[in-house]
Amino acid sequence: WGRERTSGRTMRYLSLLAVAVTAITATAFTTPLTRTHRTLTVLQTTTVTTSPEANIEQAKKLLVRAAETKLENPDAVLGALESLEKNCKSKFKQDPSAFSRDIMDNISGEWRLVFTTGTKERQKKSGGRVNYFPLKAIQKFDATVEPKIIENGIYVGEFPLIRFAGDFDFDERRRKIEFDFDMIEILGLIKINLSRKDVAKIGASTGLGSANNEKLADTGRRAFFDWISADDQIATARGGGGGLALWKRVG
Repeated sequence: WGRERTSGRTMRYLSLLAVAVTAITATAFTTPLTRTHRTLTVLQTTTVTTSPEANIEQAKKLLVRAAETKLENPDAVLGALESLEKNCKSKFKQDPSAFSRDIMDNISGEWRLVFTTGTKERQKKSGGRVNYFPLKAIQKFDATVEPKIIENGIYVGEFPLIRFAGDFDFDERRRKIEFDFDMIEILGLIKINLSRKDVAKIGASTGLGSANNEKLADTGRRAFFDWISADDQIATARGGGGGLALWKRVG
């Protein structure tokens, strides 16, 4: 009974923390952009490019600028992500093993979330608006060890407000990372081991995960990303909740 009461207090504490983070995130996502964006349209060019490689390079140039400056028009960033996803799929079909190995060779490190369309649920709530991610969210991967390590956290400066940790597997045939979080660290001080379902619920509340992850946990399946690309500057993926994301390498 004492353990259950402690667990209940822990979950209430985590829920309050999740609500606070969610409020900040929701406000930023629904606030119109006030800075002046460059009015470039995605893949604007005077020549027609047809090869996947050329289109990939063109989309990445815009996404790198967006990751560095956050000044590119959000709609143009979304268009570049969609173009990159489409053309990376075409390139993947040419040599699946080489494409997947390239992702795994580049994925280890620290990545800051720059831009996200949010899950389909969030898109419905915000009226379809997309924006740059307002908080400092860092995702870490280490594919050089077994089991492979994944971390995801929200920071204030260098201080971790909340951080999730777990392990992941990579399916080369589908460019899919499947992962579980089983530990939460609060304020850099308290580490708590929780069930996958509890972690998925808190992750969805903070914006670091989707409600779909809770459904997957209920059925014994792992949360996942369909990876699009990863290089020495940026990474891109489509989450299990249907949202597209852009990360900037920071470590």
